[in-house]
Amino acid sequence: MAGSQKKWSADVTEHSDALDLEEHIFESDDPAKIARSLKHSAEKSDRRKGAPYQSAMSMLTFYINRAGKNLPEKQEKVLEEAKDELRKAFGRRKE
Repeated sequence: MAGSQKKWSADVTEHSDALDLEEHIFESDDPAKIARSLKHSAEKSDRRKGAPYQSAMSMLTFYINRAGKNLPEKQEKVLEEAKDELRKAFGRRKE
C-alpha cells in the first residue's frame, strides 16, 4: 500500500491536472526561482480550480507535506522560504 501512495503523490506533483510544473522545480536551491515558476504555472493554467495564488501555494504545501521525513532539512528550508517568496510575488502578507 505504501508503494501505491508514494506513486500517487509523486504522480500528482509530476502530472498535476491543475498546473503544468517546471520539471524538478521542487529540487531547486533557489526559493525565488521556485516561487516564480509556481506563479507562472498558476497564472497560465486554465485548469486550476482556485485563484492562481491559492493553486500555487497549495501545490507547494502539498509537495512539502507529501515529502515528509524524506525531505532533507536543507531542502525543506528552501521550500519554506519559497512560500514567503510566493507571498511576495503575489503581493500577499504572511497568513
